[in-house]
Amino acid sequence: MFRNLLVHIPTELSVRPAVDGSISLAVDTGAHLDAMAIGYETTSMPLVEGGAAVASIFEAEHVRALERAEAALRVFEAEARNADISYTTRAVNAIVAEARAILCASARLHDLTIVTQPESDHTSYDNVIPQEILFQAGGPVLFMPYTFRGAFSARRIGICWDGSRLAARALHDAMPMLQKANALSVITVAGSDSIPAESSTDHLLRYLARLGLPAKIASFPASRSEIQPALLSIAADESLDLLVMGGYGHSRLQETLLGGVTHDMLRSMTVPVLMSH
Repeated sequence: MFRNLLVHIPTELSVRPAVDGSISLAVDTGAHLDAMAIGYETTSMPLVEGGAAVASIFEAEHVRALERAEAALRVFEAEARNADISYTTRAVNAIVAEARAILCASARLHDLTIVTQPESDHTSYDNVIPQEILFQAGGPVLFMPYTFRGAFSARRIGICWDGSRLAARALHDAMPMLQKANALSVITVAGSDSIPAESSTDHLLRYLARLGLPAKIASFPASRSEIQPALLSIAADESLDLLVMGGYGHSRLQETLLGGVTHDMLRSMTVPVLMSH
């Protein structure tokens, strides 16, 4: 069960995907929700002797950064109060390196972290944080598409399966959602010879069936470059609410067929995606 959720509320991009997705998930699960927003500081120059004017500039930057974080959290708090959920808020002002460290450390003590998909068309520190959390949190991360609006309800879920450790990690991390789903689809590349026999899709189906979670297979033939579009096509055809997949780092992109889609999925997703690294 998800009992403690963390959501990163952007301060430079739209707050709606993170706010709508996290609050509706907290309502659905009854979990406590911690919301954190960080106002990014762009100046980190050390003070020099006689630098009163410089100190004043730094102080003004601190204040503006904190104000941006507080403004983002006011939107979240208004919605959270109306939803009558258990929640806390934390506004932080920090340079980017400190922001990454703060959020990643916080994520390690939560069951699930909700973030917004990076927006490639916008230059923002909010685009850097989500992937850092994925690789540093030690737990699952739910990416909400930057186009997402409204309530999130994972009733139809697609499990992206290549038999790897990270795919298995995502499967187990998503189990609280899988247990509440109405329909499960195991999505795999047809004829892939990279899946170990002991963790084949047939074995996965039997494992899920023993848990009372019947699933069907949705396979497709695809080259490496076609996998991400094929996944999104299946998500649309099956009316999926959520995709579950392993989140591979850059060193894994050319090593595992299904894992190679991680970067592309972060760049272009049409449904929420739960990733584990």
